[in-house]
Amino acid sequence: MSVSTPRRTPLSALAAAATVLALTAGLSACGGSGSNGAGSPDAAAKGSVVIGAVSNGAAKETTLHVPEVAAIRSQLPKSVTADGKLTIGLGMLPAGSAPLGYVGDDQKTVTGSEPDLGRLVASVLGLRPDVKNSTWENLFVGIDSGRTEAGFSNITDTEERKKKYDFACYREDNLGFEVRKDSSWNFDGTYESLAGRTVAVGAGTNQEKLLLEWRGKLAAEGKKLTVKYYQESNSTYLALNSKKIDAYFGPNPSLSYHITRTASTPQATRSAGTFSGAGASLQGLICATAKKGSGLAKPLAEAVNYLIEHGQYAKWLRAWNLGNEAVKSAEVNPPGLPVTNS
Repeated sequence: MSVSTPRRTPLSALAAAATVLALTAGLSACGGSGSNGAGSPDAAAKGSVVIGAVSNGAAKETTLHVPEVAAIRSQLPKSVTADGKLTIGLGMLPAGSAPLGYVGDDQKTVTGSEPDLGRLVASVLGLRPDVKNSTWENLFVGIDSGRTEAGFSNITDTEERKKKYDFACYREDNLGFEVRKDSSWNFDGTYESLAGRTVAVGAGTNQEKLLLEWRGKLAAEGKKLTVKYYQESNSTYLALNSKKIDAYFGPNPSLSYHITRTASTPQATRSAGTFSGAGASLQGLICATAKKGSGLAKPLAEAVNYLIEHGQYAKWLRAWNLGNEAVKSAEVNPPGLPVTNS
């Protein structure tokens, strides 16, 4: 999605807004692996998966029935099934990034939409999930070294990454517009709908690049789009609540998290539409990532498709308020962000 610091995924500015949001009580990361103790999602009974555990209000904790599917498990390399577990890589240290991945309000359990999907996939494969959290850079080192078998960490499909990794894509990679709940405005997918609006955006991000391009096109038509910048998210949301801006344009998961946290408050907001993080010509995708040639991508994709077909996928997205990033089916190595724009 966007160019940001730190850059978590190409064309994804999650760090700028999500890291600030993730620093609410109980969200700071403090370990390298998921909790496997009694009551943790990784210790759930075989055939069941707990999603949204200790999420500090970001999701409703729900237990889903997810049986092992022998036909999909049989496709796994023996090196994966030998120890009975799927090692899941997460690159969300040090601060975490809600709702994607962070340490929960028990101060030890790794929670979030990304590790939860890894747990669901592991259950389909008849394996115990073992979540290993690290920094973004060490996420890929872990996959390269074999320390982890599959990365579930908001990883964007790019042609550059395909030189080293195989992808099983499970979610759209989107930017979004957040507005006050009482606002009647919606983004219709075209820059024309932004005419006359005032929109806040993070500096140095891909969404800023898009917004400035759209502003230029509107100016050429004699129309105005006002772009505003704020130093941090609290100032952005104060401006939104006081109607100084009409919308905030940012990473969709970060916006979804804020929408969830403010739903029952006077500052409630809503989504006013999304736009592909890869731009108008390509729908960006988020993917499970495995070492190239490992033989994991196909069974991972089939496991996600099983979850789609049997309803657990929709429940997972709904729990984390990410239903507007659903895919119809998981694909192996679909077209990704071009090398020239990775």
